[in-house]
Amino acid sequence: MLKKIVLASCLLLAAGCTTVPITGRRQLSLVGDSEMNALAVTQYKETLGTAKLSTNATEVAMVRRVGQRIQAAVEQYFRQQGQSSQLEGYQWEFNLIDDPKTVNAWCMPGGKVAVYTGILPLTRDETGLAVVMGHEIAHAVAKHGAERMSDQMLAQLGTTAVSTALTKNPAATNSIFASAVGTGTQLGAQGLLLKFSRNQESEADHLGLIFMAMAGYNPAQAIPFWQRMAAQSQNTTPEFLSSHPADATRVADLQRLLPEAQKYYKPR
Repeated sequence: MLKKIVLASCLLLAAGCTTVPITGRRQLSLVGDSEMNALAVTQYKETLGTAKLSTNATEVAMVRRVGQRIQAAVEQYFRQQGQSSQLEGYQWEFNLIDDPKTVNAWCMPGGKVAVYTGILPLTRDETGLAVVMGHEIAHAVAKHGAERMSDQMLAQLGTTAVSTALTKNPAATNSIFASAVGTGTQLGAQGLLLKFSRNQESEADHLGLIFMAMAGYNPAQAIPFWQRMAAQSQNTTPEFLSSHPADATRVADLQRLLPEAQKYYKPR
């Protein structure tokens, strides 16, 4: 009986592997795109329903302009790769939330993007904003939310309960989804998953550079942005416990990836 369970688990894991664009990394994805996109629509609507949207016409227009240019770059990349089906079900939205105390931005599966006004002083201009939005959109395109959700479901429920949880326990599913798309992973039993998050942050840096370059934004500006972010946060959290790479690691990685990204860059 034990052998059958192990075999079934192995088959489930093998069937649930996909490949991240550009980097080619294999990842676990037990949750389908349609399920993730449906959860995102619900969560996004709830978030906007309780948030105060910005009425600053200039800043709102900038967020949407940058978002639409990166959207076009992402769609161009997948079209060139013959993989446009990977974006099936995307319903892009770009909103600016008026919250000057929150330095944040995120993109849910399906292209649901939110930027908080608190991050604009750090982005400074349109190119700086492209660094942030390219990075966050990269998380969605690379299906990091589905990957984290799969990891957490396996850790909490076990392989045999994943499909059951998706269909019969919506409250638990929504909770795991919220954590998977960026509300953070608690320590303790979930501490083992932090390594995946650091890898995903580095991967989002990589993809984000490519997408912003394809959108006509200078990828070299990613380095000073992350340096400003590091100076602002004065983050002393050890890398082992951080969901982002250490500041020096991130800058070194960006410098290494910059020549690749520059090949895609054509100023507009």
